[in-house]
Amino acid sequence: MEKIKSTFITILASLTCFCLIAGTALAVANKLTEDKIAAAKAAALQEAIKKVAPEFDNDPSAEQYRAATADGDSLTIYPAKKGGKLVGAAVETNTKKGFGGEIRIMVGFDADQKIVNYSVLEHNETPGLGSKMEEWFRTDKGKQSVLGRDMKGGALKVSKDGGEVDAITAATISSRAFLDAINRAYAAYAQGAGKGDAKADGASGATQQTAADSTASTSHSK
Repeated sequence: MEKIKSTFITILASLTCFCLIAGTALAVANKLTEDKIAAAKAAALQEAIKKVAPEFDNDPSAEQYRAATADGDSLTIYPAKKGGKLVGAAVETNTKKGFGGEIRIMVGFDADQKIVNYSVLEHNETPGLGSKMEEWFRTDKGKQSVLGRDMKGGALKVSKDGGEVDAITAATISSRAFLDAINRAYAAYAQGAGKGDAKADGASGATQQTAADSTASTSHSK
């Protein structure tokens, strides 16, 4: 009986030690993984900002702030500065109006509130159709490109809705959603235009116009 009891205690002690060692190893591995994931996300964010914003010499992610959109939401703004002067910003924007659900985009504006570039961060649009947004709206062909567009002139709309941007062929819903995300980004950028050295005239009726035009374009089919 004593031998059985001793064996049981030995097994229990061994299992306890094993669990402690395994738990510690998993905790350390998880911590290392979290750090690597965080570092990868930070690097991807910096790359996205660099891709869309005007040339800068500050750290936009360290100076980020939130600004309201016309629909009461808020988006993150990454101010781009050169020599201490604000030259534009990158805005992380999104919309849930895509054919496949949410679309996330990083879009850059210059100090004159023109679109510099954009980067599609996430989407679930149809391959070969809506997925073409990744390049379609920067292609210098017809009226496809949104690059260089002066957003002070009002919200962007597809040609089918009376706008000046050619939609992706057979993917009008995706195109409307993409432009909705851009318009939301501008609304937030304009709303926060008084921060730093940005021109405050962006926080004018353009924000309200963006909301009205974006709402009007949501009921059409693909």
